[in-house]
Amino acid sequence: MRLIVHGQQAFGKSVLEAILEKGSDQIAAVYCAPDKGPKMDPLKEYALEKGLEVRQPKSYKDPEVWEQMKSLEADLCVMAYVTLYVPEEALNTPRLGSIQYHPSLLPMHKGPSSINWPIIFGAKKTGLSIFWPDKGLDTGPILLQKEVEIGPDDTLGSIYFDSLYPMGVEAMIESIELVRSGNAPKQVQDPDAGSYEGWCRKDDVKIDWTKAAGEVYNLIRGANPQPGAWALHEGKQLQIYNCKLKPEVSGEPGVISSIDDESFTVAADQGSISVSRVKLEGEGKTSAAEFVAGHGISVGDKLG
Repeated sequence: MRLIVHGQQAFGKSVLEAILEKGSDQIAAVYCAPDKGPKMDPLKEYALEKGLEVRQPKSYKDPEVWEQMKSLEADLCVMAYVTLYVPEEALNTPRLGSIQYHPSLLPMHKGPSSINWPIIFGAKKTGLSIFWPDKGLDTGPILLQKEVEIGPDDTLGSIYFDSLYPMGVEAMIESIELVRSGNAPKQVQDPDAGSYEGWCRKDDVKIDWTKAAGEVYNLIRGANPQPGAWALHEGKQLQIYNCKLKPEVSGEPGVISSIDDESFTVAADQGSISVSRVKLEGEGKTSAAEFVAGHGISVGDKLG
């Protein structure tokens, strides 16, 4: 088939690499996000290395962009990490339409931060969906889904890089084969089912130490590495990354109850959080031990 590959960053590059390695299809063109700085997008850079045509529209609501896409006479558009809104006029330009990767089990967790929220909410599983996008936000019929367990120590980073990223690349290739064979499902989503959450931003991940320690732990895990759950230390934001949940109740919420060679422990409700890696506003990431030594942290200090 003639394919349009539409995506960005490392995931988009990996999907394009996998398609070229399989060697079954011709790439009509590669679409990626507009340039945002001097560093070239990995997908764009790789596509140019392979001598492929690269297009970077600022908007997909432009009829001229639709005509350009139609002129490619593509059979299918493969959307691998697309953040710009793409209307149906563009989605339907290929003969067989478009398929898209989404890192959740639709219809749950529609929206742009679909890996963060299940971890923050304490879910035990998540997954990925390949679906046929329509005019809604992650609402189109489902082609294929794969589940992933969320372990008690998993973070946003581990779930994505260890599971949803590699499985997503494989699922895209599997989905292309299903489309080629004419056996690709189109399971309509229940419009009244599931959930939608917006971006997980810094304001969403401020730590409230009066909450149950398990909730605090899930918040930190779900925001690690982005956007980074945080508390206040002497008026500055202290982002907390690597940590462990401890069942022991160790004092007033937010108070540092103990310090050892590798971590410091902060009390919450019904338990505590043992912190081993942090980043203070204006500084780089560092170990808890380096932070304690460099800032004179003592037992009894309180994080806001």
